[in-house]
Amino acid sequence: MKIRNFSFILAPLALIACAQVAAAATLDVAKTPWCGCCTEWVARMEAAGFTLKVRDVQDTAPIATAAGVPDRLRSCHTAKIAGYVIEGHVPAEDIRRLLKEKPDAVGLSVPGMVAGSPGMETPGRATPTYQTVLIGRNGKLSVWATHAGSQPAHVH
Repeated sequence: MKIRNFSFILAPLALIACAQVAAAATLDVAKTPWCGCCTEWVARMEAAGFTLKVRDVQDTAPIATAAGVPDRLRSCHTAKIAGYVIEGHVPAEDIRRLLKEKPDAVGLSVPGMVAGSPGMETPGRATPTYQTVLIGRNGKLSVWATHAGSQPAHVH
């Protein structure tokens, strides 16, 4: 007798795969408790559909250093997702692209505190353009994306 329906075997495997993808898609954010723009970035990422785990720490520098973020690319919070580091006010669409393309990289950074980036929106004050930087595993830096800094908050 041949078994033609393998769904009883494949269904549990599909559930395991989905659970692994969901766990990998969680943004694990380390931020300081007094930083309002970090809280705003977290809200933007939640609105964009990401699952978040948020930890308040006294100093994000050791976390960024351990994750491989060069000093000149630092910002106010550090997140990790699917083996990548996300430093600073990186837009949701850049993170989605990173997860889709899976480059050989440490991760992404929007260095500093860029006015007009997600979580840093202030009426009447925005950097005309800013860049998201890809941090390669080989130490090479490249522009991942360029954004207009006067965009409204990203809500997806």
